[in-house]
Amino acid sequence: MIKTTNRNKSRLQRHKRVRAKIIGTAERPRLCVFRSASNIYAQLIDDTAKATLVSASTQEKDFKESGGNKDAAKKVGLSLAEKAKDKGIENVVFDRAGYLYHGRVAALADGAREGGLKF
Repeated sequence: MIKTTNRNKSRLQRHKRVRAKIIGTAERPRLCVFRSASNIYAQLIDDTAKATLVSASTQEKDFKESGGNKDAAKKVGLSLAEKAKDKGIENVVFDRAGYLYHGRVAALADGAREGGLKF
């Protein structure tokens, strides 16, 4: 019998393990990434206040491109960094949510760095 692993279950276990160590504060919020098959989402979260400070995704009204590619992920990162700058946020903690730092997740991080966020 061939055993198969549930990839999402493994990802959630990795995410839980990382979240035990990473905490977002008001001075340094957590940049959390969620990647679906057709879109990508990013949020800046203050865990002490349990509040989302800034969010950006490919589902926003002004976003016209396909959300499932690296160019779109980079633009989401740039958009998030621009919104964070307006709120006075410069330093963040990156939370890749159990995803590999590759492809769209890395492109979003690069876009956020280009936009001026430091992590």
